[in-house]
Amino acid sequence: MRLSVEPSGRLEFGPGVLAELPELVAALGHDRVFVVTDRGLRAAGIVGRVERVLAGLEYEVHEDVGPNPSTVELDRGAARLRRFGNAAVVALGGGSALDAAKGISLLAGNPDAVAADADTLWSASDGLPIVAVPTTSGTGAETNGFGVVEDVCARRKVYIGHSSVKPKIAVLDPELTLGLPAPVTAATGLDALVHGIESLASRGSNPLSAAYATQAVSLVSHWLPVAYRDGADLEARSRLMLGAHLAGHALTVSGLGLVHGIGHALTAHTGTAHGVALAAVLEEVMTFSASAAAPAYEAAAQAMGVSAVDSGPLAAVEAVREISGAIGIKRPLRDLGASRDLLPVIAEAAVADAVTKNSPRLPTAAEVLDLLHSVH
Repeated sequence: MRLSVEPSGRLEFGPGVLAELPELVAALGHDRVFVVTDRGLRAAGIVGRVERVLAGLEYEVHEDVGPNPSTVELDRGAARLRRFGNAAVVALGGGSALDAAKGISLLAGNPDAVAADADTLWSASDGLPIVAVPTTSGTGAETNGFGVVEDVCARRKVYIGHSSVKPKIAVLDPELTLGLPAPVTAATGLDALVHGIESLASRGSNPLSAAYATQAVSLVSHWLPVAYRDGADLEARSRLMLGAHLAGHALTVSGLGLVHGIGHALTAHTGTAHGVALAAVLEEVMTFSASAAAPAYEAAAQAMGVSAVDSGPLAAVEAVREISGAIGIKRPLRDLGASRDLLPVIAEAAVADAVTKNSPRLPTAAEVLDLLHSVH
């Protein structure tokens, strides 16, 4: 077997590493910083902490990123970054902020481009360098050079990215996640768990991605319920953050699958939080795929603590069910705003989503619709 992968970039991990941000920006050859963050982090005190760290540098903070960033938001951010000028981009926040920062950086490096051109920007000119500072433990967006954003006109999720906007440096400071509300911990952590499981089962899985994914599933499955119960547990926050990061490396190599295909469609049409959307169908998709993903699910089950004797593919489903129950995240689709009339639209969109092509068992729209009815 031949493997060809990009270097993973520089990682700074541990409590307090945020303080090193000025030195890390300087290592990229910059002394000016454009911070891209979401609208809630100033109230949480995190933007203020970053501003104090950056006090010796010229910087500007762009706080115009919503929970599901849109092409319109990216265009606004890129226009502001172009006015600010050449700088390192600090992507601060959860997956939405990190994804938006990648798009904004790329668009700023291509003055005539707009976010709706996402499908053609993969061969564009370079964007500005990014330092990623995640404040949740879920998406692993700091490990790759693409983002998922909503095309508000087409009512679909699009992938915007380029090799140049893969973060040059990831700053993983678990102190930034202390006190994160339990529902947010659950939703982002469940996303990380799905990244690990789907990476193991993906058609693109290989020994490298499987190594990342197995360790990610082990860390996230153990420490997510602990962090959910006690948001101030720094060890739990640290282990969960590292697990989510490893899961990001796994999915970058392997790709994902149908859980994310449905999740993207459900979020686009109902506004449901990404991790909550995934939790709604995770067990059912795994059951649907079990016959085609038996070795992967057995590995996932063992990583989640199931003994080798009992770790058949359906044991992984039971283990996931226990974790979802412990963090109170699973909801029926009707409670998420998905009417029965909307289910065929979600099914079609899920099958068309690029990630679904990596699924171990490729579904038809009719099969996805049956699955959605079962959890409505």
